[in-house]
This record gives sequence, structure tokens and C-alpha cells, in this order.
Amino acid sequence: MIVGERKPLSIVIENLSPWRKILVLGCGTCVTVCMSGGEKEAQEVAAILRLRGFQARALTIERQCEMEFNRKFAEEINREEVVLSLACGIGVQILSDLFPQKPIFPGVNTTFMGAPIVQGLWEERCSGCGDCIVHLFGNICPVTRCAKSLLNGPCGGSQKGKCEVKPERDCAWQLIYDRMREQGRLEELLRIHPPKDWSSSRYGGQRKMLREDVYL
Repeated sequence: MIVGERKPLSIVIENLSPWRKILVLGCGTCVTVCMSGGEKEAQEVAAILRLRGFQARALTIERQCEMEFNRKFAEEINREEVVLSLACGIGVQILSDLFPQKPIFPGVNTTFMGAPIVQGLWEERCSGCGDCIVHLFGNICPVTRCAKSLLNGPCGGSQKGKCEVKPERDCAWQLIYDRMREQGRLEELLRIHPPKDWSSSRYGGQRKMLREDVYL
């Protein structure tokens, strides 16, 4: 899932200050799970804005990242002067594509792709590199979970299973070693992996995926 956190209220109010009539638009998927942009949060932000003198109301769309869901609420969206989107950055951009004349501001900072570990804690697990290799490392991604994205074992700085860069975190390669040992696959870690081909990652610019069997 995509994880995000709400922007500071001071920044939101500064962005919205030229307008009065605000639609706070929640998203019913990822940001609902991480409790930063769902229906509850949209209602809360709208209430705060009303206390600050705005005419704000809240609405939640199932998935702002998909155009057909947004089109259903075109009348509602066009009714207000400006939209404060509590979706991820993808949702904000899709809304702007559909309503290019409407000022739309992000109310959430998109942070990473991750998983809920315990209540109130989300952890990054994927960098979207475009060439998944987790099966080679006990399904623990060294690209994302190692601070140095090392593919051939730990650096010399890890101590007692903790990361040199962030000592409060487990060393990804200690986790990989332990997992591979549990699976009886330690000998696979002797393989030397060549430098990763980053051409499939975002460093080559915007990426697209085309499924010709379903493309219209």
C-alpha cells in the first residue's frame, strides 16, 4: 500500500488562503488504512478549516487514482472553488488531469510503499525498482531495507544485527541471513550478484506499463 502522512495544518491553510469554499476530498483506499486521508480524516480536516473561517465540506471517493471514480463526483467537485485532496500524489495528479481548471492542493505527503506492522506503525518494504529480486534474498528486499541497498552481503559497519546508518533498525542482511538459514538456503548467499540494472527504476524518468491483452 501507499503510505502518506497529513501535511502540517499551517502549510494547508497557507495554500488555501486565497479561497473560501473548500472541498476536502478523502480517498477510500491506502490513505484510509494508514489513517491519514480517509473519510474520518476528511471530516476532521473540514471541521478544522471551518473553525479557521473557511466554508469547507468533506467528501470521500473510493479511489482517487482512478478516473472513473472521480468522474462520478464531477458536479460535487466543480461546485467548490478549490479542492484539498487527501489522496496520495497519484490521486492529486489524476484529479488535476480531469479538472484542469480547478485548483487542487495535496493535503497529504506521500512517503513510501509499505505495510502496517502493528497498530499505528507502517514500514517501507518496496522501492518500486521495476525488477523484483526478493526471491533471491528470502523475500527480504535488500534494495529497500538495506540503508546502502547492498546486494552481496552486509557492510562492515553493522553491529550485533543492527544497521550502521540507523542503529535502531535491524540490519537487513542479518534478517536475510536468518531467513535463508531457516529455509536451508544459506549456500545461495554465496552467489555474487552483478550491479543492479536501474534502467527499469524511476531514475530513467516516468514509467508506464502496457497490458496489450486488456488495452482499449
